[in-house]
Amino acid sequence: MVAGLIGLRSRMEPVITTTVAVSYWPMFVLIVSMAFVVVGIAVLKIHPFFVLILAAVLVGMLSSQLPDAGYANHLIRAVELSMSELGSVAGSIAFVILLAAVIGMCMLESGAADRIVRRAIAVLGESRAPLALLAAGFFLSIPVFFDTVFFLLLPIARALALRTGRNYVLYILAICAGAVVTHVLVAPTPGPLLVAEILRPVGVELGTSMLAGILAGIPPAVAMLYLARRIDARKPIDLRETPGISLNELEDAAARPDSELPPFLLSVLPVVVPVLLISASSIVDAGAANAPATGGPSGTFPAELTYYVNFLGNKNVAMLIGTAIAVYILARQKKMGLQSVTEAVGPTIATGGVIVLTTAAGGAFGAMIRHSGVGDVIRVIAEDYRINYVLLSWLVAAVIRLAQGSATVAMITSAGLMTAIVADGSALPVHPIYIFLAIGFGSTFCSWMNDSGFWVVGKLAGFTERETLQTWTVLTIFISVFGLIQLLLVSRLLPFR
Repeated sequence: MVAGLIGLRSRMEPVITTTVAVSYWPMFVLIVSMAFVVVGIAVLKIHPFFVLILAAVLVGMLSSQLPDAGYANHLIRAVELSMSELGSVAGSIAFVILLAAVIGMCMLESGAADRIVRRAIAVLGESRAPLALLAAGFFLSIPVFFDTVFFLLLPIARALALRTGRNYVLYILAICAGAVVTHVLVAPTPGPLLVAEILRPVGVELGTSMLAGILAGIPPAVAMLYLARRIDARKPIDLRETPGISLNELEDAAARPDSELPPFLLSVLPVVVPVLLISASSIVDAGAANAPATGGPSGTFPAELTYYVNFLGNKNVAMLIGTAIAVYILARQKKMGLQSVTEAVGPTIATGGVIVLTTAAGGAFGAMIRHSGVGDVIRVIAEDYRINYVLLSWLVAAVIRLAQGSATVAMITSAGLMTAIVADGSALPVHPIYIFLAIGFGSTFCSWMNDSGFWVVGKLAGFTERETLQTWTVLTIFISVFGLIQLLLVSRLLPFR
């Protein structure tokens, strides 16, 4: 099959567009590889790691030319370059993702996450419980994966619905609205973390992406809360028993004494400290960039301050500090020694390793797409037809998400493609952070039955498939489209170029 496709390449060589001569073969390679990914993951149910890394190799084999990897044999070069990209991506994200998984586990087991939720409800009041659940989901989904956040907050939503006798759909959608936004926009969640890494050559800094993701995520999340009220009023759903989770067990989980939980300020530190340190590093880097080319001050901040802030704000160091705080909270609350903590962390690291490999395989696939030359083709087409790059980024991510279900796969594939298109970022009419945000919002589009999140929300909440489509799926479409409109407006008013 591969030999036949390679033979077809000669019949699709340079075609003249309105501006330059360009081969459309890379577009064919992109289509074939995307079909391979969609069929492998969504139809054949093969593990995403194998599908993505094999897709990377397939792209290399079909590409007209590849960077010289020291092999004269093109097919061997395709294999070796794919493996090299896999290692490169894993090296840039593995430590951070594993630390994020440990932080999440420690916050759940120590009760720190529970404390944050209870404080939010206590401050805002039960009448504003939906806003409290939204805020808790938004905050906790930064270091904790979406499904874990949903399972954590579900008992509180069900307990509130039992107490009030209403608004169950509203409470569920409030949790989802907050958690899904930061899941796709704010590192160290694997998707946005890798997208920021891939887009770094075009001018996206990790700290900037975290701050931008938080700011851009607030409006659609809050707007979704108002839509959730209308959905709840139009189609109320009664509280139901769910498989393996009784109502009594959920009530008992929500009734854990406050005396068993860590203090609130200590509870938020594992999340707040890394965000602040990484953001501070980006700020001092921006100040250094404003330094005169010759002579004069070295920048907005003293060189010594920049030196140490950059060290503490390095993503690996910042996350390590956050992990140390989270482990301390767990040991303090559970009266655990070092050996007990190590044993508790072990399974989390094993689970995180699978996430690292899958994410790295997606990054390798995106890198091979860049090497294929498809970015040059799409860039020429976009310039010829004056396609908005923000809209293009959103469309690519949305189509990939709709086709194969995984938001993370959609994000990292889209990031690889867009990096190839925008080259060094100098030709972009807007700041590349808008590309990052557009990819994130596009990857949330229309979660349906090929997405694991659809089943997590539906089954745990006790919704039927039809009810999940009318609630959760509507939420993902609304947030995605709202985010796109927001970006198109803001990027036009504030391009930051």
